[in-house]
Amino acid sequence: MTRTDLVVLAVDDDIINLKLLKSMLMKSGHVKEVIEAKNGSDAIGELKARDDIDLILLDIIMPIMGGIDMLKVVRADDNLRQLPIIVLTTDETKKSEALEYGANGFLMKPIRNDDLLQKMETVIV
Repeated sequence: MTRTDLVVLAVDDDIINLKLLKSMLMKSGHVKEVIEAKNGSDAIGELKARDDIDLILLDIIMPIMGGIDMLKVVRADDNLRQLPIIVLTTDETKKSEALEYGANGFLMKPIRNDDLLQKMETVIV
């Protein structure tokens, strides 16, 4: 991956997972900012407030608005639908549903740094 200026929106209700993702991403040298959201509703707010987000890392199982519902909202919005989304979850049964609703990739938790960077490279153009 050659870009070093990525802005990533990390969406997960587990604060420890958010901190680990942020640490991995910032150490990668490819990310300049990680925006954290604790549910899909907060993430949609961030997406509406900013126009510089390059990638969404999205947990599936969250309160208020889960990942599948957020995928539906993002893919239905003309201004957001092009954003790459990588789904992160512990529930492999959600993979086909996430891909059906427009996820660009899927990783099982716990996330390994190499796997995350490799998946990012495949979805960011």
